[in-house]
Amino acid sequence: MTSRLDEAIGWARKFSIFQYPFVTACCGMEYMATACSHYDVDRFGAGLPRFSPRQADVLFVVGTISHKMAPVLLRIYEQMAEPKWVVAFGVCTCTGGFYDNYATVMGIDTIVPVDIYIPGCPPRPEYVLDGLLKLQAKIQNQRETGERSAPEPRPEFSV
Repeated sequence: MTSRLDEAIGWARKFSIFQYPFVTACCGMEYMATACSHYDVDRFGAGLPRFSPRQADVLFVVGTISHKMAPVLLRIYEQMAEPKWVVAFGVCTCTGGFYDNYATVMGIDTIVPVDIYIPGCPPRPEYVLDGLLKLQAKIQNQRETGERSAPEPRPEFSV
């Protein structure tokens, strides 16, 4: 049962996204370009990044994650307060990318649950905005139903 108050709270929550950028590689340039004035994520309520996981509700994992960095990523995820969401930004974060070696994690969904995948090498700012809109829809839906939707399945690529 949804009331007008639940709808208002869901709308407010989806337009007040406090993101924690976990930037490790070259996708960071596209992440920064999305925040600039031409694309302006601020109009979607996600313009002010937080650099403390305790103040953030969305973890943007941007770039390649090595096995040495995986425990750090897990610790940051665990320090975030509920409700929390994870966005995998870039093909290296989603599936390991073109790295096929022992040092690279083949997708961060092996470490933390991923809510939104934004593939690309690097992903265009338009894709980032589309992923942000999908995340906002998930946030609004969670408030209306009271249940968190299941994380997205990892995209499968055939070669």
